[in-house]
Amino acid sequence: MKLTENKLYLLLIILVTIVSAVALFGELMEPDGALYATIAKTMVLKNDWINLYLRGADWLDKPHLTFWLAAASYKIFGISVFAYKLPSFLAGLLACWYLYLFTKAIYNQKTALISVLIFSTALHLIISSFDVRAETYITAFVIASIYHYYKAHQHSFWHIIAGSFFAACAIMIKGIFVLIPVFTGFLIYWAVSKQYREFGKPKWWIALGLIFIFITPEIYALYVQFDLHPEKIVFGQQGVSGLKFFFWDSQFGRFFNSGPIKGKGDVSFFLHTTLWAFLPWSVLFYTAIAQLVKKKNRDEIPMEGIIIWASALVSFLIFSFSKFQLPHYILLIFPQFSILTAAYLCRLESKGIKAFFRIQNVLFLIITILLASIALLFHVPYPFLCIGSLLFLLILSFVLFKGPSVQTIMARSTLLSISLMGFLYLFFYPALLEYQAGMKAGKWLQEQYPGTQAKVLMNVSDAFGFYAPGEVGYLSDYDALEKEKTKKGMVVFVPEAEFSVLKTIYHAQILKSFDYFHITKLKPKFLNYHTRNQVIERFYLVKIL
Repeated sequence: MKLTENKLYLLLIILVTIVSAVALFGELMEPDGALYATIAKTMVLKNDWINLYLRGADWLDKPHLTFWLAAASYKIFGISVFAYKLPSFLAGLLACWYLYLFTKAIYNQKTALISVLIFSTALHLIISSFDVRAETYITAFVIASIYHYYKAHQHSFWHIIAGSFFAACAIMIKGIFVLIPVFTGFLIYWAVSKQYREFGKPKWWIALGLIFIFITPEIYALYVQFDLHPEKIVFGQQGVSGLKFFFWDSQFGRFFNSGPIKGKGDVSFFLHTTLWAFLPWSVLFYTAIAQLVKKKNRDEIPMEGIIIWASALVSFLIFSFSKFQLPHYILLIFPQFSILTAAYLCRLESKGIKAFFRIQNVLFLIITILLASIALLFHVPYPFLCIGSLLFLLILSFVLFKGPSVQTIMARSTLLSISLMGFLYLFFYPALLEYQAGMKAGKWLQEQYPGTQAKVLMNVSDAFGFYAPGEVGYLSDYDALEKEKTKKGMVVFVPEAEFSVLKTIYHAQILKSFDYFHITKLKPKFLNYHTRNQVIERFYLVKIL
């Protein structure tokens, strides 16, 4: 029996969800994923849900909710990679659900299903499903908040409560800047549609009050850890206020580059980041944006559509002009990108459909060839199985889905994304993680010496902190090591350069050596199997006798 269009999209969404779940069983990646998982692990080991610690010191950077969610999952499932990733995976499903509800409320079911399919198959979400940070949480809570506020604009007051709750959750993940994508769309929509009375309605001011009430757990935790203890040294100085950092330095300070954490901004950064991060939909997306310039095309969009594109536009501009930029920030407005792309695709006429049918086919071929080349060059395990799988999905997509149509574009592009997931989750990332020395050392120590309380000497390895048994100690210099050396048989994780020094001072026995490369900063020499040894470093697990 031939599937209807909507049933096809629903089936593809289910298929993508199942394949995405494979990422739950992959390992952690440094730096951020392992760092967050280790902070949550420390929270559980210390049974301290107020203070955030990293490498034995007070840590002030991100709000608490990411770590509370991971720690709660650890409590239920035990401290494991699966437990760390599960809340983020569920947040991704929540984002899809609210994206569906919001798009359906403004457009129709078909556009809603297409937008979910686009969002769930975008490359950066695929990456974020494996390398779990905070962005999936923020994305879910922001789109949930926007949906409830949209419904509150039309219907019952309880949506104000729900919208404010999710907005507060987003703030407790990232900070108050997340209110920009939540509210900007509404403010511009009211101004354009001349609904000036909305600005003064009590319910919106109540919404702001509720947000403040809902973020009080974060305010309390920061006050207790930092503001009550001005003697603590944070960012190399005393008297650092956690509340000031939360409300100003972590957000406005980064934007103006005046806070303790600085960066270098490039106004074009997110323009070219979106090109690869929103694959395989980026060409369609940029075309959809270009078409909005024409008044005729804007007139075809429901008035409420302003909420979507205004939220995306203002957020995108703020990201672009910020002095602190990272690629994963853009994920926050992927739901808006997905709706704009889906709405444009549903309006396409025959000529446009044929053009994008060809473009998506070429993309499928290019990406398949690229992935197959990487598989051979990098020398992933079972390279021919990897290449065979890629070719199988390519052929399958062209056999099952024929002729220029929206359904064919969606189906083939979805299978391309599934090819990417399979390549990354099953072949490339596992091979890459063989060079994450901290992870390998921590797992080996857990298996061979499960009761050992190891130390890390003069390097930062949060993966080791997560995978090694118990709470790992960090030694910043040899004076700190000297104080600890009385502990007979102490195990220390050291880079090769420090081991050369260490063995001249102490009688040190090598337990195991591990290859290392900074795997989130890939270089051609590392990717090439034949030149990889030229850039590989070495780490050691050493017992001080």
